[in-house]
This record gives sequence, structure tokens and C-alpha cells, in this order.
Amino acid sequence: MGRLLASTLQFCSLLLLFDASFSHPLCIDSTAPFSLNTTLKFCSYNASSCCNSTEDLQLQKQFEAMNISDSRCASVMKSILCARCDPFSAELFTIGSIPRPVPVLCNSTVSANSSQSSQAANNFCSNVWDTCQNVSFMKSPFAPSLKGQAGLPVNSNFSKLTDFWQSKTDFCNAFGGASSTASVCFDGQPITLNNTKIPSPPLGLCLEKIGNGSYLSMAAHPNGSNRAFFSSQQGKIWLATIPDQGSGGALGLDESNPFVDLTDEVYFDTQFGMMGIAFHPNFAQNGRFFASFNCDKAKWSGCTGRCSCNSDVNCDPSKLGTDNGAQPCQYQSVVAEYTANGTASQPSLATSANPTEVRRIFTMGLPYTSQHGGQILFGPADGYLYFMMGDGGGTGDPYNFSQNKKSLLGKIMRLDVDNMPSAAEITKLNLWGNYSIPKDNPYEEDTGLQPEIWAYGLRNPWRCSFDSERPSYFMCADVGQDRYEEVDIITKDGNYGWRVYEGPLLYTPPDSPGGNTTPSSISPIFPVMGYTHSDVNQEGSASITGGYFYRSMTDPCMYGRYLYADLYATALWAGIENPVDSGNFNSSKIPFSCAADSPLQCSSLPGSSLPALGYIYSFGEDNRKDIYLLASSGVYRVVHPSRCNYTCSKENVTSLASPSPSPSPKSHASQLSDPWKKLSFTKKKQLHQRNKASKARGGGSLIQDTSSEIDLANLAKECANEFPVSMMRFAWTYLLFYLLGLAARGRDWYAS
Repeated sequence: MGRLLASTLQFCSLLLLFDASFSHPLCIDSTAPFSLNTTLKFCSYNASSCCNSTEDLQLQKQFEAMNISDSRCASVMKSILCARCDPFSAELFTIGSIPRPVPVLCNSTVSANSSQSSQAANNFCSNVWDTCQNVSFMKSPFAPSLKGQAGLPVNSNFSKLTDFWQSKTDFCNAFGGASSTASVCFDGQPITLNNTKIPSPPLGLCLEKIGNGSYLSMAAHPNGSNRAFFSSQQGKIWLATIPDQGSGGALGLDESNPFVDLTDEVYFDTQFGMMGIAFHPNFAQNGRFFASFNCDKAKWSGCTGRCSCNSDVNCDPSKLGTDNGAQPCQYQSVVAEYTANGTASQPSLATSANPTEVRRIFTMGLPYTSQHGGQILFGPADGYLYFMMGDGGGTGDPYNFSQNKKSLLGKIMRLDVDNMPSAAEITKLNLWGNYSIPKDNPYEEDTGLQPEIWAYGLRNPWRCSFDSERPSYFMCADVGQDRYEEVDIITKDGNYGWRVYEGPLLYTPPDSPGGNTTPSSISPIFPVMGYTHSDVNQEGSASITGGYFYRSMTDPCMYGRYLYADLYATALWAGIENPVDSGNFNSSKIPFSCAADSPLQCSSLPGSSLPALGYIYSFGEDNRKDIYLLASSGVYRVVHPSRCNYTCSKENVTSLASPSPSPSPKSHASQLSDPWKKLSFTKKKQLHQRNKASKARGGGSLIQDTSSEIDLANLAKECANEFPVSMMRFAWTYLLFYLLGLAARGRDWYAS
């Protein structure tokens, strides 16, 4: 039984490793590749690259210092060094979060499902060994990974591969890797992806109405259960129970009994209110959660932030005048921390929270009365808090705040809320509250940036999300001015162009007291999806609402597509990446309708078959990965397409693959830093009363009970709940463990 449990734990750990973040083109330092004006002299990249001419020269000097006499080996080693310039270098040089000294070398044929070009089918790792195994050269990039291993030279500057590796097998086990749907590998040439036929868009998106309330934000409960938090713009947060798909049930939410009521602090009107909520990744243990809201300093003494219009950004608030009757910086943007501790035996069981602030994270006065974003999210890979901030308002961002690297307006910020800053750090870095700066924020390299800034050049980011399968896909919708609504892939130090560009279109501001930024002076990252205002209506009214990659199998024909909408609820889009991992998207409008058997009755727009959603404020995602539309007329959930008479050939095959979330709270941690520590199989097994539950504890040590019995089908569910695997992988995992369970019963492995 112990061996079976150990094998199970190893299998779950392998699932985690294989589900490492694979990505769109991204450099080793998490920045986006940039366009080259000329071909690099040494590494020969000529379009998009992660190296500039200075870095190219550094690689040339590194290569020359290696002093490789064999020309064939020299050619191979040059290609390996130059892989650092590849637009996919982040993937090539990283396994999970661990950097590699050399890229992953192709070591087998390409998976049939991989988007990588078939040129990677050659066994490049074997070629490296065969060509260079007996060639001596200086400062081998393959040597550093061996430091600390007994019996091997640690500081050797002059070596052959055979000095460190006994065989080709050993060498390729260390440095090789097969290309699959989850990764790319290096075959000696720049990474290229197969261009595939763009799949036809789904025939439609089917919705059911499960709630009548109007909410601005939704956050799945961090404990993995079938519960979620909903918040209103007025300042209340509720804890709700989500009904199972197909149950006919409505959202279990009692508006008379909020989880917490912050309306005394929140200033609410059409442009202001509670703009976002975020629950700490360890909320189930520490009870910490955060709210982003606006306050009015004329009405609340706690509304005391510095004005974002100040001399540091060449702005004088006395020259701004009033905006809709408000003085400059009268309204402020706040992020505050709260706790659910003390309201239940453990935070994961809490049904209410303390409305008193634990800590003020951030406060900043806003120059105008619009375009101030406000969403907050925790990064699934790094655990930092991302804070989306608009340009502060005014037509055309008159003070050019979005391009001003000293201003936090028009930015996405990345904050460490787990480590308190010292008073000296707050003063030195000119911080806006009680947070620390992550050490890898781009200001370390781009010294002109304020340290909080992760990305800039945004107008009003309205609803961002991380892909639950590929955390490097950080998608943000950005509301346009007059012509274009956009969706961006957010990367470190990325400049998204506003107010030089509106989407891909050059923008000429009508007023420029803050000065202009010329197009030639920036390298903007253009949107991957979007639409013009005329695509929505002829009046020019449009405002994008960002969504999610659809990762549920409820609608398998929608799987893997990015869903987004227009605020005015007459248009929905689904974007698909082609090739996969390329960062290139094709999007199309999709029909949508409400199921006739919806738990709550849907109304229709006059003279139209479209459901009367009102305004689409936000999207939401639950722990099952089902997607929700939060509209002014209620809460809508994406359901099986057949319920709206949309045909999906995959529905009957895969509709049963989606796992249901646990109906009761769990107390285990949700972080994934150590797969051994995070596996805690604690459910009681009921097949035999004499059996006891087994647990896997820290670092892989195992407490074994030879009389224990494990229901392997449920164990597969536990594994899938612990690690964010794809639904198809879950289905195969479930089937594997189920078959193992049948075999185990047949051989009486469970006998005491």
C-alpha cells in the first residue's frame, strides 16, 4: 500500500511538472521580444529577438572565449548560446521556475499535437553529444549545473563533455527534452511554429441565469470549493454557493447577509465604488483578503492619499480645475487589507469578516473623475498583487500620465503585500503605502520607472485575468477613447502605447499640457485582439469588458478560446490562438442566447433574440473553470451548448470529464511551491471501516499504514484538485486511477 501511495504521489508531482507554464513568445527576463531594425551580427536574428546589439556582442565574446577548435562543434555551440536571443527563450531556458544554463535540447520526435515545427523532430541532443563529446573548450555552459556533485570537477575552465557525463543517455537525460503540447525544445534553429488551419468558431454561447443581483466582481473561494465571493460597486461582498451544472439550482446568495459591508468607506456613483476584490492564495489558512475601492476625502477622514498630479510628474493640481464638480484628487483610489480570522474556527469556514481595515496598502488621489481601473489580482505563479490603474481621466490623457514612467496612472502595478516595508524603504522609493517591491520588478533594469510599475501605456484596463493553464498569459482588456477597444497580453516592462496609439491606430491628443511622446521614441506592444467602435454600433459607443480563457469542459467547443464582450451587451467575441503558443490570435463575434430551461427566467431585447443582459460589467471564473457573465440584469453562467440548440460535436464525448468542486470547504494550502508538502489526502475512506486515512507530508516523507485503503478514483480527484491540470488530462488521470483501482480490488491489494 505504501508503494502504491508513493507512486500516486510521484504521478501527481509529474502532472505538476508537465503542466509547467508554457508560453507565448517571451524572453528569459519575462519581457516581450522586440522588433529588430537590422539583423544581429553574431546570432543572425532578423525580425523579433530577445537580444539587442549589445547582448549579441556579449554572446560573441563568450563564444570566442570558449576557444573551440572543431568547426562542427563550434557551430553547434554557437547555436546553443544564441538560443538566449530566441523569442521563446523564457520557455527554452526555464523548467517550472528553475532557470537553466542551456536551452532544452530536442531529444525525441515532436508530439503529433505540438504546435512546434516538424524541424524539431531531429534528435538535436544526440547531435550535440556526437559532435562535441571529445572536443575540449573553455567555460562550458554544460558544466555549471554539476556544481556540488561529488567526484566531479567544480571549477574546471577547460573541459570535454565526457569529463562530466559517462554517456549520451546521461547527457540527454540532463539537458534533453521532447517537444509536446506543453513546451518547446531547441533543435539548433530559431523556434518556429506550425501554421494550422484556423478552426471554425463555435456556433454559439449558451447561458443560463442563476442570479438576479448586479455585481462588479467575482472571486472563486481559494479553498477549491463550490463557493465564490461576489462584490457590488456600492461596497458589499457576499459569499455564495454555486449550484452544480444541470441541477436547475440558482445562486445561493443572501443579499441581506453580506460577508462584509464596507459601504461606510466606499464612495459610490457611476464612476466610483468598490472596483475589485482579491483573496490571498493562502486565505484558507490566514484569512487575508483585499479590497480596491474609491473614497471621497471630503466625506471620510481615512481618505488621505497624496495627489497623483504633482511636481514629480510635471503636473500642477491648481491648474486642473474641477471635473464634474469635484476638486482634483478629491476622490482617491484605495487598496486595503481585511481579515476573516476570528469569525470561524478556521478562515476557510468563515461566512463573515471584520470590516475594520487591517492595513492600508495603497492610497492615491485621482486627477479627474473617470478612467481609474481598480481591479486587483494575485499572480498564480508569483503570489504578488497586481493592481490595474487607469490614466486618471480627461480626454486623451492630457498630461500624458500613461507614458510618464514616474506616474502610476495608466499602469499595471505589481506589489508584495506579504512583506512590510521599512520606513526608510517607503521614503527612499517614494511608495504610496504599506507594501514592498518585488525584486524582479522592471525598475531594476529600467531605472526611469517607478518601482511599483509592471507595465504601462494603458488607458483604462477593465478586467484582466491569468490563464488558469498558462499563467504567463496575463490578459487585459483596455478601454479605448474614440475608435478601438483592445485585448493585450501583459508582459514585464511592456509599453502598450496609449496615448501615442489607441490600439494599433495612431492617436492625436486634442490637448497636451503634459507634453507629447513621439511614436519613434517607443516600442509599443500592440493588442492581440480587439474591435472598432463601429463593429458594435454606428453611434460609436463601445467599452470593452475583458474575460477569461475558457477552460471548462461544459462547452468543449469553446475550450481554449478567450472570451470577451462589450459593456453594452450586444456583442461577445471568442479569440483563438493560432498557432498555439504563438501569441497570434484570431477572434470572431459569436452568437449567444439564454437557455429556455434557465433556473431564472431570461428576458429578451425588444425585436431581438439576444438576452437582455443590460450591461456586462465583468466576467468570472469558478473553481470548476466555468465562466460567468456579471451583468446589470443578473449573473449568467456558460452551460452546455445543446441547451440552446447549438451543435457541438464534442459535447457528448467530453461533457462528463469536468470534475465537480468539493461542496464543503477544504483547509489545505493552495500554493504549489512544493508538490510533496501540498498533497494532503485526508478524506476518510468508507469502503472498509477498519482502514485509516493515509497522509503525505513535507518533502515527500510518507506515513504509511499497511491496513489503509484508498479509493483511487477519489484520489485522482484529490490530485486534480491539488494541481491545476487541464480537463482532458484530468479525464485521463481519472480513468487511469479508476482502472488501477479495479486491478487493485481484483488482486486484493487492500487486504489488511
